[in-house]
Amino acid sequence: MKIKENKLSTERHTTFYLSCGPEDGPLAILIHGWPDLSLGWHHQLKHLGGLGFHAIAPDMRGYGKSTIHQDKSAYCQKEIVADMVELFDSLNIKEAIWIGHDWGSPVVWNIGLHHPEIVKGIASLCVPFGWGGHPDSYLDHIDRNLYPEDEYPYGQWDYQYFYYENFDLACEQMEEDPHKMLTLNFTQPTDEFRGVFNTKGGARSMTASIIKNGGWFRHYGFKGLNTIPEVPVDEDVISPEEIKIYGDLLKTNGFFGPNSWYVNGKANDKYAKELKNFTTIDCPVLFIQATYDSVLTKNLNTHNKMVCTNLTEDEIACGHWMQREKPQEVNLAIEKWIRENF
Repeated sequence: MKIKENKLSTERHTTFYLSCGPEDGPLAILIHGWPDLSLGWHHQLKHLGGLGFHAIAPDMRGYGKSTIHQDKSAYCQKEIVADMVELFDSLNIKEAIWIGHDWGSPVVWNIGLHHPEIVKGIASLCVPFGWGGHPDSYLDHIDRNLYPEDEYPYGQWDYQYFYYENFDLACEQMEEDPHKMLTLNFTQPTDEFRGVFNTKGGARSMTASIIKNGGWFRHYGFKGLNTIPEVPVDEDVISPEEIKIYGDLLKTNGFFGPNSWYVNGKANDKYAKELKNFTTIDCPVLFIQATYDSVLTKNLNTHNKMVCTNLTEDEIACGHWMQREKPQEVNLAIEKWIRENF
C-alpha cells in the first residue's frame, strides 16, 4: 500500500499528515506522541489501508512539518484537540476510529470525552485513561516498594517535573545532538531489564532520576549529550533512515514544541473540568498494555473500567514503542477489535 503526503492549513494551524488506503473508506486517525512523527505509524497505516480504511497519521503541533508554535501554552490539550477536529472536519466524514500512543493517547481520550459525536471507536496504546494532566495527580499511583519516597519523591514521573523546573536546560541537552538522543530513545527493553522486571515484579525506570542527575543524559555517566558515545540503532524498533529523518527535523524545529506538551498540566486539568459532570466513554474502546513499559506500568490502569462502558483490554510483551517493536501483534490486536466491534 502506498503512503501519501498531505497538508491542511487553516487560519490557526497547519497539519501535515500521511494517508493510506481508499479515500472513501472508513476513517482511522492515528496520533503519535513524544518525540515521534506520523512516520512512526507506517506499519499501521499500511495494514489499516489494506483493510479498506482511509488511515491517516498527522505530525502533531510542534513536530515535523506541522506548525511549530512559539508559546508553551499553545501545546495544551484543548488546542491540540482543536487541531484534530479541524483535520477531521476537512475530510467530510461522519465519524472516525481514533488511535493514540504516548501523548497521542490523552488526545484521543479527550476527543472521546469532548467530541463523542465524531468518535466511532478509540484505541490507546500504553497509556490508560486518566493521564495528561499535571503530574501531581500521578503521585498516589507510584509503587513505593520500587520507588521509596525519600529517594524517589516523584517516582517514574521525575522527568516530567524536570521539564517544569528546567525546561530550557532539557531542550538544550536534547538539541546538542538530536540524532544520538533519538537513537538512545527508540530502543526496546534489554534482556537484563526484562529479567529484573519478571523476577521482581517491576524494574526501576531511568526517568525516576532525571532531576538528581541534572538532566536526561547524565544518567549515562557523561557531562553532556555531545559526549555520549555512538550506540547502534536498534533496527528492531527504528531504521537508520528514520533516525536521520527524525533528527534532521528536530535540528531544524528544536525540542521546544515537543517538550511543551509536558508543561501544560494545569491547563489540561482545567480543560477536563469543562465537562463539569462525570462522563463515560460509551463507544468501543481498546487498550493495549505494554508488558515492559517502565513508566506506564500495569498498576496505573485504574480508570479504564470506570470510564469506558465498552472496553476491550489486551497486552503485548514489549516495551513502550509497541507499534514499532511488535507491529504485527499490534496490527492484529487492532484488527481483531475492529472486526468484533464494527
